[in-house]
Amino acid sequence: MTVRLGDIAPDFTAPTTQGEISFHEWLGDSWGVLFSHPKDFTPVCTTELGYVAKIKPEFDKRNVKVIGLSVDDVASHLRWEGDIGETQGTPVNFPMIGDPDHKVADLYDMIHPNANDTLTVRSVFIVGPDKKVKLTLTYPASTGRNFDEILRVIDSLQLTANYKVATPANWVDGGDVIIGAAVTDEDAKQLFPNGWTTVKPYLRVLPQPNK
Repeated sequence: MTVRLGDIAPDFTAPTTQGEISFHEWLGDSWGVLFSHPKDFTPVCTTELGYVAKIKPEFDKRNVKVIGLSVDDVASHLRWEGDIGETQGTPVNFPMIGDPDHKVADLYDMIHPNANDTLTVRSVFIVGPDKKVKLTLTYPASTGRNFDEILRVIDSLQLTANYKVATPANWVDGGDVIIGAAVTDEDAKQLFPNGWTTVKPYLRVLPQPNK
Protein backbone atom coordinates (compact mmCIF):
# COMPACT_ATOMS: atom_id res chain seq x y z
CA MET A 1 0.00 0.00 0.00
CA THR A 2 1.33 3.43 -0.94
CA VAL A 3 0.41 6.29 1.37
CA ARG A 4 0.21 9.62 -0.48
CA LEU A 5 -0.16 13.22 0.59
CA GLY A 6 -3.77 13.99 1.43
CA ASP A 7 -4.66 10.35 2.16
CA ILE A 8 -6.18 9.47 5.49
CA ALA A 9 -3.33 7.96 7.50
CA PRO A 10 -4.07 4.25 7.92
CA ASP A 11 -5.40 3.50 11.38
CA PHE A 12 -4.06 0.58 13.39
CA THR A 13 -3.95 -0.90 16.86
CA ALA A 14 -0.50 -1.95 18.05
CA PRO A 15 1.56 -2.58 21.18
CA THR A 16 4.02 0.14 22.15
CA THR A 17 6.53 0.76 24.91
CA GLN A 18 3.83 2.85 26.60
CA GLY A 19 0.97 0.37 26.19
CA GLU A 20 -1.35 -0.58 23.35
CA ILE A 21 -2.63 2.28 21.23
CA SER A 22 -5.20 2.83 18.52
CA PHE A 23 -3.41 5.32 16.29
CA HIS A 24 -6.25 7.70 15.40
CA GLU A 25 -7.60 7.68 18.94
CA TRP A 26 -4.10 8.25 20.33
CA LEU A 27 -3.61 11.25 18.05
CA GLY A 28 -6.86 12.84 19.15
CA ASP A 29 -6.83 16.48 18.02
CA SER A 30 -3.02 16.63 17.86
CA TRP A 31 -0.65 16.58 14.93
CA GLY A 32 1.52 13.48 14.74
CA VAL A 33 4.93 12.34 13.53
CA LEU A 34 5.32 8.61 12.86
CA PHE A 35 8.88 7.59 12.01
CA SER A 36 10.37 4.16 11.43
CA HIS A 37 13.73 2.54 12.10
CA PRO A 38 15.29 -0.43 10.29
CA LYS A 39 15.70 -2.42 13.51
CA ASP A 40 16.70 -2.11 17.16
CA PHE A 41 20.27 -1.68 18.42
CA THR A 42 21.45 0.11 15.31
CA PRO A 43 23.82 3.08 15.57
CA VAL A 44 22.12 5.78 13.51
CA CYS A 45 18.70 5.03 15.00
CA THR A 46 20.14 5.29 18.49
CA THR A 47 21.25 8.86 17.79
CA GLU A 48 17.93 9.75 16.17
CA LEU A 49 15.79 8.52 19.04
CA GLY A 50 18.02 10.27 21.55
CA TYR A 51 17.77 13.54 19.65
CA VAL A 52 13.99 13.37 19.34
CA ALA A 53 13.79 12.75 23.09
CA LYS A 54 15.92 15.85 23.69
CA ILE A 55 13.75 18.10 21.53
CA LYS A 56 10.38 16.59 22.49
CA PRO A 57 9.38 19.86 24.24
CA GLU A 58 9.56 21.52 20.80
CA PHE A 59 7.04 19.01 19.47
CA ASP A 60 4.88 19.40 22.57
CA LYS A 61 4.57 23.16 22.19
CA ARG A 62 3.41 22.67 18.61
CA ASN A 63 0.73 20.15 19.73
CA VAL A 64 2.59 17.32 17.96
CA LYS A 65 2.80 13.75 19.24
CA VAL A 66 5.79 11.66 18.13
CA ILE A 67 5.89 7.89 17.86
CA GLY A 68 8.60 5.55 16.59
CA LEU A 69 8.42 2.10 15.02
CA SER A 70 10.71 -0.77 14.17
CA VAL A 71 10.09 -4.35 13.18
CA ASP A 72 11.37 -5.67 16.52
CA ASP A 73 9.07 -6.30 19.47
CA VAL A 74 8.33 -4.10 22.47
CA ALA A 75 10.56 -6.11 24.82
CA SER A 76 13.49 -5.47 22.49
CA HIS A 77 12.60 -1.77 22.28
CA LEU A 78 12.63 -1.49 26.07
CA ARG A 79 16.10 -3.04 26.27
CA TRP A 80 17.29 -0.69 23.53
CA GLU A 81 15.89 2.33 25.35
CA GLY A 82 18.40 1.63 28.15
CA ASP A 83 21.25 1.99 25.66
CA ILE A 84 19.72 5.14 24.15
CA GLY A 85 19.41 6.84 27.53
CA GLU A 86 22.96 5.81 28.46
CA THR A 87 24.63 6.93 25.24
CA GLN A 88 22.52 9.95 24.26
CA GLY A 89 21.91 11.43 27.68
CA THR A 90 18.11 11.55 27.45
CA PRO A 91 15.68 8.70 28.19
CA VAL A 92 13.21 7.93 25.42
CA ASN A 93 10.07 9.85 26.38
CA PHE A 94 7.64 8.85 23.63
CA PRO A 95 6.15 5.51 22.56
CA MET A 96 7.78 3.08 20.17
CA ILE A 97 5.63 0.61 18.26
CA GLY A 98 6.52 -3.06 18.26
CA ASP A 99 5.88 -4.43 14.77
CA PRO A 100 7.47 -7.89 14.41
CA ASP A 101 4.69 -9.05 12.08
CA HIS A 102 5.21 -5.97 9.84
CA LYS A 103 1.51 -5.07 10.13
CA VAL A 104 2.09 -1.34 10.47
CA ALA A 105 5.17 -1.32 8.22
CA ASP A 106 3.11 -2.86 5.43
CA LEU A 107 0.21 -0.43 5.96
CA TYR A 108 2.60 2.47 5.48
CA ASP A 109 4.83 0.86 2.82
CA MET A 110 7.88 1.14 5.06
CA ILE A 111 9.62 -1.93 3.63
CA HIS A 112 11.13 -1.40 0.19
CA PRO A 113 12.28 -4.71 -1.34
CA ASN A 114 14.89 -3.04 -3.54
CA ALA A 115 16.50 -1.60 -0.42
CA ASN A 116 15.94 -4.54 1.91
CA ASP A 117 13.05 -6.99 1.92
CA THR A 118 12.86 -7.38 5.71
CA LEU A 119 13.85 -4.04 7.26
CA THR A 120 11.98 -0.75 7.24
CA VAL A 121 13.52 2.23 5.51
CA ARG A 122 13.73 5.50 7.49
CA SER A 123 10.22 6.73 6.82
CA VAL A 124 8.63 9.89 8.24
CA PHE A 125 4.92 10.70 8.12
CA ILE A 126 3.46 13.95 9.42
CA VAL A 127 -0.26 13.61 10.10
CA GLY A 128 -2.64 16.49 10.74
CA PRO A 129 -5.46 16.64 13.30
CA ASP A 130 -7.79 15.70 10.42
CA LYS A 131 -5.83 12.41 10.21
CA LYS A 132 -4.62 13.25 6.71
CA VAL A 133 -1.00 12.76 5.68
CA LYS A 134 0.67 16.16 5.28
CA LEU A 135 4.25 15.07 4.52
CA THR A 136 6.17 11.91 3.70
CA LEU A 137 9.95 11.49 3.70
CA THR A 138 12.02 8.40 2.98
CA TYR A 139 15.68 8.15 3.88
CA PRO A 140 18.11 5.30 3.22
CA ALA A 141 19.17 3.28 6.23
CA SER A 142 22.61 4.88 6.24
CA THR A 143 21.45 8.49 6.59
CA GLY A 144 20.20 9.98 9.83
CA ARG A 145 17.25 12.34 9.65
CA ASN A 146 17.30 16.08 10.31
CA PHE A 147 14.60 16.55 12.94
CA ASP A 148 15.16 20.31 13.03
CA GLU A 149 13.98 20.29 9.41
CA ILE A 150 10.93 18.26 10.43
CA LEU A 151 10.08 20.91 13.04
CA ARG A 152 10.53 23.60 10.37
CA VAL A 153 8.11 21.78 8.07
CA ILE A 154 5.58 21.46 10.89
CA ASP A 155 5.80 25.23 11.46
CA SER A 156 5.05 25.75 7.76
CA LEU A 157 2.22 23.21 7.70
CA GLN A 158 0.56 24.70 10.75
CA LEU A 159 0.89 28.25 9.40
CA THR A 160 -0.44 27.42 5.95
CA ALA A 161 -3.33 25.43 7.43
CA ASN A 162 -4.61 28.65 9.00
CA TYR A 163 -3.63 31.31 6.44
CA LYS A 164 -3.78 31.36 2.65
CA VAL A 165 -0.03 31.64 2.29
CA ALA A 166 2.90 29.49 1.25
CA THR A 167 6.44 29.49 2.61
CA PRO A 168 9.48 30.12 0.37
CA ALA A 169 12.72 28.20 0.13
CA ASN A 170 14.60 27.89 3.42
CA TRP A 171 11.81 29.69 5.30
CA VAL A 172 11.89 29.56 9.09
CA ASP A 173 9.25 30.68 11.56
CA GLY A 174 9.10 34.48 11.58
CA GLY A 175 10.27 34.93 8.00
CA ASP A 176 8.37 36.51 5.12
CA VAL A 177 5.79 34.37 3.34
CA ILE A 178 4.09 34.27 -0.07
CA ILE A 179 0.42 34.80 -0.81
CA GLY A 180 -1.08 31.60 -2.16
CA ALA A 181 -1.33 31.40 -5.96
CA ALA A 182 -5.09 30.78 -5.83
CA VAL A 183 -5.74 34.02 -3.91
CA THR A 184 -6.72 36.96 -6.13
CA ASP A 185 -5.50 40.47 -5.37
CA GLU A 186 -9.06 41.43 -4.39
CA ASP A 187 -9.30 38.56 -1.92
CA ALA A 188 -5.80 39.33 -0.66
CA LYS A 189 -6.90 42.87 0.25
CA GLN A 190 -9.46 41.38 2.61
CA LEU A 191 -7.14 38.71 3.97
CA PHE A 192 -4.04 40.89 4.34
CA PRO A 193 -5.20 44.50 4.90
CA ASN A 194 -1.67 45.65 5.79
CA GLY A 195 -0.63 44.98 2.21
CA TRP A 196 2.18 43.08 0.53
CA THR A 197 5.04 43.56 -1.91
CA THR A 198 4.45 42.46 -5.50
CA VAL A 199 7.72 41.13 -6.93
CA LYS A 200 5.92 39.60 -9.91
CA PRO A 201 2.15 39.21 -10.38
CA TYR A 202 2.54 35.61 -9.25
CA LEU A 203 5.04 36.39 -6.46
CA ARG A 204 3.49 38.46 -3.66
CA VAL A 205 5.48 38.66 -0.43
CA LEU A 206 4.37 39.77 3.02
CA PRO A 207 5.44 39.40 6.66
CA GLN A 208 4.25 36.25 8.41
CA PRO A 209 0.63 37.11 9.27
CA ASN A 210 0.52 35.60 12.77
CA LYS A 211 3.58 37.48 14.04
